[in-house]
Amino acid sequence: MKFNEQKNIHELTHYVESTYSKHYAASNGVQSMDLISASGLGLDFCLGNVLKYASRYGKKDGANRTDLMKIMHYTLLAINEHDLKESNNET
Repeated sequence: MKFNEQKNIHELTHYVESTYSKHYAASNGVQSMDLISASGLGLDFCLGNVLKYASRYGKKDGANRTDLMKIMHYTLLAINEHDLKESNNET
């Protein structure tokens, strides 16, 4: 891969894995995303967060690489939500 994609995918994997040990997951393993997805609003929520972090990049804490990781993480979650809707023939 010419543009460091493999390195960045590895970094993204590490970032996503780290979110499971932070405040994003309750002790019972249920995350807010589980509840949002179950409500049928998961795709909109994820796309909204992509916009949120994209619009604040370069503003909050400067050119914050973590915002880029959050954009990619929410994009992955959006893909999952898209696939769930597709498998239920909801799109």
